[in-house]
Amino acid sequence: MASHASRRYGLSRRDVIKTAVGAAATVGPFFHVAPARAAKTLKILQWSHFVPGYDKWFNNTYIKEWGAQHGTEVVVDNINLGLIPSRAAAEVSAQKGHDLVMFLAPPSVYEEQVVDMKDVYDACEKKYGKPIDLAVKSTYNPKTRKYFAFSDSFVPDPVNYRSDLWGDVGMKPDSWDNVRIGGKKIKDKTGIPVGIGLSAELDTAMAMRAIMYSFGAHEQDVDGNLAINSKETLEALKFVKALFEETETPEVFAWDPSSNNRQMLAGRSSLVLNAISVTRTGENDKMPIHEKIALAKPPKGSVRQIGLEHVMDCYVIWKFSENIDGAKMFLVDYIDNFKQGFMASEYYNFPCFSKTVPDLAQIISRDSKAVPPDKYAVLSDVLDWATNVGYPGYSNAAIDETFNTWAINTMFAEAAAGAETPENALKRAEAKMKAIWAKWKDRKMI
Repeated sequence: MASHASRRYGLSRRDVIKTAVGAAATVGPFFHVAPARAAKTLKILQWSHFVPGYDKWFNNTYIKEWGAQHGTEVVVDNINLGLIPSRAAAEVSAQKGHDLVMFLAPPSVYEEQVVDMKDVYDACEKKYGKPIDLAVKSTYNPKTRKYFAFSDSFVPDPVNYRSDLWGDVGMKPDSWDNVRIGGKKIKDKTGIPVGIGLSAELDTAMAMRAIMYSFGAHEQDVDGNLAINSKETLEALKFVKALFEETETPEVFAWDPSSNNRQMLAGRSSLVLNAISVTRTGENDKMPIHEKIALAKPPKGSVRQIGLEHVMDCYVIWKFSENIDGAKMFLVDYIDNFKQGFMASEYYNFPCFSKTVPDLAQIISRDSKAVPPDKYAVLSDVLDWATNVGYPGYSNAAIDETFNTWAINTMFAEAAAGAETPENALKRAEAKMKAIWAKWKDRKMI
């Protein structure tokens, strides 16, 4: 573990304990400070990772080593990703809970409840250079000049597609038009549909924004002004309606974040937008279909080729945390050890400080489990096409509330299902978003 990054916070009781433990270790094998008798506790809430090897490393190795070094009992609670927002809301309501909470999308609405993470970013920047723009856009509010969260990593969101099915129709899913045309050919020929969700869940939220942004449509402009009502948004809505009618089945209206994983691995989807948890699960569970699943960059739209991050790790520290200094120290030290996390996640978690994994492109260019071995090399230029929720602006509180109330998801689902015309679905979404923008402007958060 790298302890020198912690010294910027001064000599604390933890440092004294750490020194004492080190001194005891030199005397003989009879001295041991068990975390259960530690002077401090650090409580962390985060999701149950889609790559189980990551949780195994983090929970069973990393936090134990860090806890022993810092005289701290580290307690990790892993919960289903869909439960994190409600658990966070409950902790804020009670003004009591975990010291560190990891969200999977920028938690901008909690800015007034969390501590500023500028000093954590500064400590990491001194050693590893500036964080990637994606991290800053997802955790910084230029209006209040506050870093409301800290991002250690993000997860790419490539296309996962069946190379055999797409090869059979002689097409590649390299543009959204080709996804629709090729997806229809495959469905007509085999009955196997495209698997892009249209429900109130994380993956749908990312997929719909990827389509919007590639068509030149946005929730907001670069200055944070509401910009949803545009001909580009209408074009994206009409496209998704056609995509659903021609290539999908109604089950996508009831999907959860793991549905597209399960469908692809069961051989029941020709294409999904997802992280590499799909292929990794296939490889680790020795499912033969994994050899038929290829990865590709996000499809080109009418304006640009762009994709969302699939997951944005955003750690917050509540103002009511009982161990604020320890939580900050943990994050700084974690960045020192990030490469271990990257490897334990099997390339799922990509670094927000690129220099922590300087040989990333080389590592992912050849993988012992992948068929072909260079399957993951497509992710080497992910920073050229991955963007944040709220692009081209920052992930502000209005963007966060829009995201978590599924306003964009609902707009696309209503249009695709025929419950509303694309024009009316857009009007309904705009009305919801106007109220959200007005609220946060009134609170001087945007």
